[in-house]
Amino acid sequence: MVLRSSLKSCLQLFCFLKTPKAGFRSTTSGGLIIQSISNDIYQNLAVEDWIHDHMNLENRQVLFLWRNSPAVVIGRHQNPWQECNLRLMRQKNIKLARRRSGGGTVYHDLGNINLTFFTARKKYERMENLKLIVKALKALRPQLDIHVTDRYDILLDRQFKISGTAAKLGRTTAYHHCTLLCNADKFVLSSVLKTPYKGIKSNATPSVPASVKNLFEEDPSLTCEMLLDAIAEEYATQHQIDHHITLVNPADETVLPGISNKTKELQAWEWVYGKTPKFSVSTCLNIAYKDSVIDVKVDLDVKHGRIEVCNIDLPEQWLPPALCSELVNSFTGSKFCPNEITTLATTLLRVCPQDDDTHSRWNLLCENMTMLM
Repeated sequence: MVLRSSLKSCLQLFCFLKTPKAGFRSTTSGGLIIQSISNDIYQNLAVEDWIHDHMNLENRQVLFLWRNSPAVVIGRHQNPWQECNLRLMRQKNIKLARRRSGGGTVYHDLGNINLTFFTARKKYERMENLKLIVKALKALRPQLDIHVTDRYDILLDRQFKISGTAAKLGRTTAYHHCTLLCNADKFVLSSVLKTPYKGIKSNATPSVPASVKNLFEEDPSLTCEMLLDAIAEEYATQHQIDHHITLVNPADETVLPGISNKTKELQAWEWVYGKTPKFSVSTCLNIAYKDSVIDVKVDLDVKHGRIEVCNIDLPEQWLPPALCSELVNSFTGSKFCPNEITTLATTLLRVCPQDDDTHSRWNLLCENMTMLM
């Protein structure tokens, strides 16, 4: 069993130096194992940023262990509308986060383990990290059929993905992070990682679909805690360090100066959605109204998460031309976001009073527009 202690209580043990700018740094070489006490995706990604930016990794390697409440995490260069079901995520209160690293989209919940390996860039070696994980799992359960692929995935029974990989390579430091499926909700995973949005054209990095399986399905006696301890113990053995896990609170500014600002940046709409590569939407809305179905052609260009160009082609006389023109003008420049579009549409209709029939048609159009988001 790997012993756990708080980061503050380990400051002397690991010879940390507290400085206003750098928080904790080690003056000794070797390895360090850190585990977050938070289940918040933004806080945990912020800890990754903080370690990458502030810790001296020239002669030290760090393993960061963390778990999250339900969240979908996309790569730095991905389009969330192409990667996941944002409507379903809003209904289920599942957070969306954008990593600093590249790679594809993953689903996190408390049945999923996250591991981040930090090194100096010249010592970066993701294959060795994955082999360490496999060795730890095989030591825990020798009967498991697991291996690492050339794509840096870990497969179970030669076909089911249990771990995916992404990385960030800085000028002097680097990190490699990966997931490990223990007992994640596979129904939610498959539901939220399936986009319902049509007509999107983008050069964003696409995810590669894969069949997944939980380790729990192979061996119901396995728990996340067991897997974390086994990996931490193997890491400690390979780096010849004491079997200690240092607990860190991602909200503690006394230990991690500036961490709150990093968390806010990762939560901001401008980062999560605004960093989406430019894309377009071209689709036809089939709006049922009374005894007929109206076809409405919609073409949008979206840049930095905002509607740059908006064209809505409506049948003649279905809505007053001036009202439709106002709608298009209002949408242009606004966030590609259902809440903002609904607010704009409601405000515009309030200042342009019309009859009940026009109200009904207007509301139908706006409801269908928000379904694109």
